[in-house]
Amino acid sequence: MSSPGDIPTLPEHLYVHVPLCRTKCAYCDFFSLSRSDLPLSVDALTSALVNQACAWGERGLSMRPLQTLYVGGGTPSMLGAALAGLVDAIGTHIGFATGAEITVEANPDSIDDQLVSLLAEAGVTRVSLGVQSFHDDVLHTLGRAHDATRAIAAARSVRAWNLDLSVDLMCGIPGQSMGSWLASVEYAIATGAGHVSVYPLSLESGTPLAAEMLLGRFAEPDPDVAADMMIAANEVLAREGFERYEVANYAKPGAQSRHNTAYWTGHEYLGVGPGAHGMLTTATARAAGFIVPEDAARVRYAIACDLQTGLQPAPRADIETLTAGEAAREDVMLGLRLTTGVDVALVERAGVAGLLGRLAGTGLVERSDDRWRLTEGGWLLGNEVFGDVWAGE
Repeated sequence: MSSPGDIPTLPEHLYVHVPLCRTKCAYCDFFSLSRSDLPLSVDALTSALVNQACAWGERGLSMRPLQTLYVGGGTPSMLGAALAGLVDAIGTHIGFATGAEITVEANPDSIDDQLVSLLAEAGVTRVSLGVQSFHDDVLHTLGRAHDATRAIAAARSVRAWNLDLSVDLMCGIPGQSMGSWLASVEYAIATGAGHVSVYPLSLESGTPLAAEMLLGRFAEPDPDVAADMMIAANEVLAREGFERYEVANYAKPGAQSRHNTAYWTGHEYLGVGPGAHGMLTTATARAAGFIVPEDAARVRYAIACDLQTGLQPAPRADIETLTAGEAAREDVMLGLRLTTGVDVALVERAGVAGLLGRLAGTGLVERSDDRWRLTEGGWLLGNEVFGDVWAGE
């Protein structure tokens, strides 16, 4: 999109990565540091993140108010009051559109009534709470710093200030029973959350949990067990008025994540902070000073996972460019994550109509009302479909 003066505009969606955690969870491979390893103050970290966000406006691009802001990590709530200051500063220097969705991630052990009140005053509209389980033994396995009591208290604090609440839950964890899993789903619903995300445990190489598995301390997670848990959660959430609008995300009417939906529907977004990712059209990227090949249609970038270069106003970043065909296949791949599916015109443009036709024969996808979607039998096997789409025909 362009402004009346034909000056490329900045994306309306901003992700800020806060690389700070109390401790590293046993399953996590995201870039983050503990407070004791942080070589600068929380205020200095916050200031650097704001400066990096604002620096985009100094690259010859027209600024416009944000439709969505998502502050993730790491654990943004570890910033304490500085998190509210971060949101307030972005609102002051970049601005928020009327009705903007402003989300911050929090862990139950680092959010309380006082912080929630500050976040509400700064304009935050939504808190994504990393609960994972409401059972202490499962939380211990994951290396989480909170217990079930603290998780419930944190959720109540968010709802007491009338902020939208999203609860993250994880299944397929060693030692987790179907009974304890469904109880966690019921607890999440009881918190008053309008949004619930349900993910199977993924063991990432180099994490403590993966190391324990290699040492034989527990068996490798069974994907069939995780699938059964996902199906059971789907049934419970549907019964309570939640709609599955994406492979792993459920929402009451009007409570879908607008920020994440922007990712899945091919919108540009800025990423700020060490480890953050962003996506730009080539027009925006060239205007911002990126050197882009002539055949590129889309630019993805990943900011360096270190504080020295990743916190600079113009940080070091790895760049990936996509051709028009690759960008279209990516849009199909991401769009199929949504229950609304993708338009046949996009599928034709991506050159994967024949592929989806063959997959329809296996029962994984279907075409109706000029749109392609995953079937009820295919949504848990989506990764197979997504990989085939990305590879093309």
